[in-house]
Amino acid sequence: MPEPMLVSIAASLASRAVAGLYELVRAKFADDPAATAALTAAQGTEEGSPQVAALSEALHRAVESDPAFGSELRAHHAVTQRGRVTNHLSGTVHGNVVQAGDIQGGITFK
Repeated sequence: MPEPMLVSIAASLASRAVAGLYELVRAKFADDPAATAALTAAQGTEEGSPQVAALSEALHRAVESDPAFGSELRAHHAVTQRGRVTNHLSGTVHGNVVQAGDIQGGITFK
């Protein structure tokens, strides 16, 4: 059974809420037709849907077989629950960075 975070990640993938996360998983699943089908089937479905459950199972199998992918997946996971965003920044940053949930209006750096 997948851990709750993988279910949350699967729901984020279904809504494509985090583009970089989606691309990471799509690339990982590229050589696995069943996992790719689960990813495709989950698109646009609700968190509790059978499609998201199947996707979370596919994620669970991928994480079990490749712990490095699991670490990368968790590092990219930004949406922790519906309507709430957690931003993560790691490494050296050269230049400006904004971490935010909802922004209304523009952002200017001086």
